[in-house]
Amino acid sequence: MKPALQFRLSQSLALTPQLQQAIRLLQLSRLELELELNTALESNPLLDMETGEAVEAEEAGSGEESLEASTDASTESSDNADNEEPPLDIEVERDEYRSAAPDEDGMEPQDAEALDLRDHLLWQLNLTPMSARDRAIAATIIEAIDDDGYLGENDESIRTALASLYTVSAEEIEAVRHRVQLFDPVGVASRSLKDCLAVQLDVLDRATPGLALARILVAEHLEALARQDRARLCQRLHVEEEAFDIALALIRGLAPKPGGNFAGANAEYVAPDAYARKVGGRWQVTLAPGCQPRLGINEHYASLIAKARREDANYLKGQLQEARWLIKSLKTRAETMLKVATSIVRAQEAFLEFGAEAMRPLVLKDVAEEVGMHESTISRVTTRKFLHTPRGTFEFKYFFSSGVTTVDGGAASATAIQAMIKKLIDEEQPVRPLSDQTLATELNRRGINVARRTVAKYREAMNIPSSNDRSRLG
Repeated sequence: MKPALQFRLSQSLALTPQLQQAIRLLQLSRLELELELNTALESNPLLDMETGEAVEAEEAGSGEESLEASTDASTESSDNADNEEPPLDIEVERDEYRSAAPDEDGMEPQDAEALDLRDHLLWQLNLTPMSARDRAIAATIIEAIDDDGYLGENDESIRTALASLYTVSAEEIEAVRHRVQLFDPVGVASRSLKDCLAVQLDVLDRATPGLALARILVAEHLEALARQDRARLCQRLHVEEEAFDIALALIRGLAPKPGGNFAGANAEYVAPDAYARKVGGRWQVTLAPGCQPRLGINEHYASLIAKARREDANYLKGQLQEARWLIKSLKTRAETMLKVATSIVRAQEAFLEFGAEAMRPLVLKDVAEEVGMHESTISRVTTRKFLHTPRGTFEFKYFFSSGVTTVDGGAASATAIQAMIKKLIDEEQPVRPLSDQTLATELNRRGINVARRTVAKYREAMNIPSSNDRSRLG
């Protein structure tokens, strides 16, 4: 083939720096946006956070001369100044993220550090007389304990961790592990539920009623006990129901997860990005002040552009342009979030009125078509953004779910079906739990076309045990 020249026309989207910045700001959470703005304020001298006092002074007419100088300098510094938008006229509370007022020393109060299970065990280890060898083994075991209090590491892993200090045997590790199991809470460092419960029974007084039978049940019949096979167990062990109930109550009083009372991580709190309120019989949506920070141009530095040397003036012009881009991107972000939140509230008014069982099917495409944006944009807006409603605070994505057809040709959302399943299970008779097939039949009777396997999938998604596991002793 001979080389030749060809002309082709094509369209493509160019990701300009302004567009990249707008996309990045759109997907930031509220706290991340606060950090982003703090960084921008520190690095860009042309940016300024306008406070309430500055707004009042501006309204009173103070600083008119400097404002005119800033306007003139800005006009001279950019050929596109007429196309730029003024600073956002939106209020902001700078101390909104502060949980309380500073104390007398000017320091913000800090939450107490959560009590860690491993620190609690290491504190007890330091008070326990042990040889240096056993203490090293015990410390390695404690570090390998998970948040529930169980030891998931095998002996070989523990020996490898201690290889640089000591060469230990499996018998030594097991002996030290039994000593750690007697620390508070009793049963930590166990390798199985049976081992954990057995240790807790061993520390009880021998005169405890039902102790002997409880040990037999834990050691030999724990799986049958989990299946709630009461009559068969009584017959197999040749015991009366009254004695069986005493032993069962003793087992139920034990801790299957000894580390459960210790906080594994600090609680996380979220601040709503939008609020949904019913005013005058209609639902209205407003953005939180933290989502609409009021940024403006620093008048002092803007007035220096016309007087500065060429190199300094070019730097200030660049910073001025970046400041305007940021202000415009923030305005676009706030407007987009308000549109999406309003669309969600409009689509899920039934949920706000009646609860999760009235949730409608909703997908990103529905909102995208209503607000006139792409689905990817809606996905970014709904990520890590929270809406406060009278029924609680939910992530935007909570209101999106697929639908299942109904008898009358409509659709029911997956969230509504899960709420119905949970309500049916909560109202079931303890001695006769509802099976997945029974739940599917009941939902079909209510006009929702759902199969048994779908019910099982939704039930497992809510971490609800099966009917066999939910069955209770009479």
